[in-house]
Amino acid sequence: MKSAAAFVVLACLLVVHVQGQARPGVKRCLCQGSLVNMVRLQRVEKIEIHPDGPACENMEIIVTLKNGAGQKCLNPDSSFTQNYIKKAIQDRSTQ
Repeated sequence: MKSAAAFVVLACLLVVHVQGQARPGVKRCLCQGSLVNMVRLQRVEKIEIHPDGPACENMEIIVTLKNGAGQKCLNPDSSFTQNYIKKAIQDRSTQ
């Protein structure tokens, strides 16, 4: 009887330990699939920049389009995106 109780306690501790471990292969990136190199600025309602972190190892730039046209993920390495970020930083620093 004592050995059965010890086995149940050990099994519960093992289950709790396994569930608490992070899964290294699982990423929770918001941008899945292909990335867009440029978007017309007249159609942009909002831009969100998500730096790389523990959830996703890629920097993500998500553009919300006007009139409910959806969201697009910008390629952070494209020249359009780099220029847009530089201009936004300059505009913020002058305000």
